[in-house]
Amino acid sequence: MHPRRTLIGLVPLTLVVATACGGGDSDTSTSDSGKKLDKVTLTLNWYPYGEHAPFYYGKQKKIFEKHGIDLTIQAGQGSQKTVQATGAGQTDFGWADTPAVLAGVESGVKVQSLGVFLQTTPASVQFFDSQGIKDPSDLKGKTIAGTAGDALSKTFPTFLEANDLAEKDVKIQNTDPAGKIAAVISGKTDALIGFANDQGPTMQNKAKKDVSYLRFSEHGLNFYSNGLIAGQKVITGKKDLAKRMAQAASESWTAAEKAPDEAIASMDGASDQLPPKDVLEEQFKTTLTLLHTDATEGKKPGVNTEEDWQQTIDVFAEADMIKEAKPVGDYWASDVALKN
Repeated sequence: MHPRRTLIGLVPLTLVVATACGGGDSDTSTSDSGKKLDKVTLTLNWYPYGEHAPFYYGKQKKIFEKHGIDLTIQAGQGSQKTVQATGAGQTDFGWADTPAVLAGVESGVKVQSLGVFLQTTPASVQFFDSQGIKDPSDLKGKTIAGTAGDALSKTFPTFLEANDLAEKDVKIQNTDPAGKIAAVISGKTDALIGFANDQGPTMQNKAKKDVSYLRFSEHGLNFYSNGLIAGQKVITGKKDLAKRMAQAASESWTAAEKAPDEAIASMDGASDQLPPKDVLEEQFKTTLTLLHTDATEGKKPGVNTEEDWQQTIDVFAEADMIKEAKPVGDYWASDVALKN
């Protein structure tokens, strides 16, 4: 969840319910060329920011249309609600953080991943360069803004342990997501725990100071982040649509990676809360560094491996975010998902 965005003015979940096609029972439309298209809704994890550029670009370049999809992109209210809405059939597809998918499946939500695209976690400790923090050992004695109960805060102790630090070595100041950037800028905290492709560029823009990062993935801890999800009604009842959506999303990410400036430009008007252009550019630039693990390097965006999934499951089981780890196939619809 983006810390600079408040709960004021959020689109109610009931609006998502009312406007979504839902459950794969999509109406159809006809393209300018006369092609029949499935009308499909994609609900994001939050309001549009740089990470989402490929979807807008794919829509603008008619990549989704090529795959028989008339795509409507909707803002979300956080990955947890997107997972719930997708599993309930209130939106055809969702874009959500993998920890929320794991937690949702554990609680009985009928949802699976069609492919994680951000396979290197953007989770990081973020701070101004003036703090002089160079490696994890420099965090000792620092005060860090976090949000109690979220995936970042729950995996932070594992990050500390991987770097020979104990929880008592740092002080966590529990802050609501919207207040973390303000806490760092005001000097109330020395750093925050956030996503390198989200909060950091915003904080740098607001404060006009250079921001640096200690990325979890570069210091002994990696796990899956955001990806494309669908409910069981779509996966089992509209398998062809699910496959076409996954393929269109992958092609859109490939196209956006080759034309990042055009991809960012395609987001114009996507939301009245859209970040400034330079923030969008930095967000997307960082996002593009997160698309692969060693196992998927050179493969299409969104292609996953069972081994990487298992590693992610193990991390969140250790962090106590899931009580009973299930087989990979319970979380990832590999028979529908992208193949290289």
